[in-house]
Amino acid sequence: MNPELRELHETLIDLIGLFNQPQRDAVLIEEAGISIDRALFPLLVRIERRGPMGIGELADLAGRDYTTVSRQVTKLEGLGLVTRQVSPRDGRVSEATVTEKGKAMTDALDAARERLAWPILARWGEEDRKDLIQLLRRFVDDVSAHPQARED
Repeated sequence: MNPELRELHETLIDLIGLFNQPQRDAVLIEEAGISIDRALFPLLVRIERRGPMGIGELADLAGRDYTTVSRQVTKLEGLGLVTRQVSPRDGRVSEATVTEKGKAMTDALDAARERLAWPILARWGEEDRKDLIQLLRRFVDDVSAHPQARED
């Protein structure tokens, strides 16, 4: 394997591993001062950021199966954090939308994430931070656009 590609792959594996650590989620939830199952809050944040959205689309974004995500959205709905309604674009699709209570929770998570992130990013200059954002966005967009990533 090309050494540069191998290093990129190993770096991505490390990054995904860091973001998947349950203790990091627990720290974020505690810092936000909220009470939510750690399996639910990433779905809530995705719905808030990109909603309204169908359960299938949400499952794809979360890398989880449809049935699991549907059950988890039902839990979020039961907590009053999201509502479901029929999509105006496709009557066969049920879309989830964040409620005011859900938005308050994602705002608390955002504030906690900022408090936790700044000590890490403080050592980076403004240009480095901008470059990181721009390069990561470009990488994600290019991977998403690659034929292997599409189902067609």
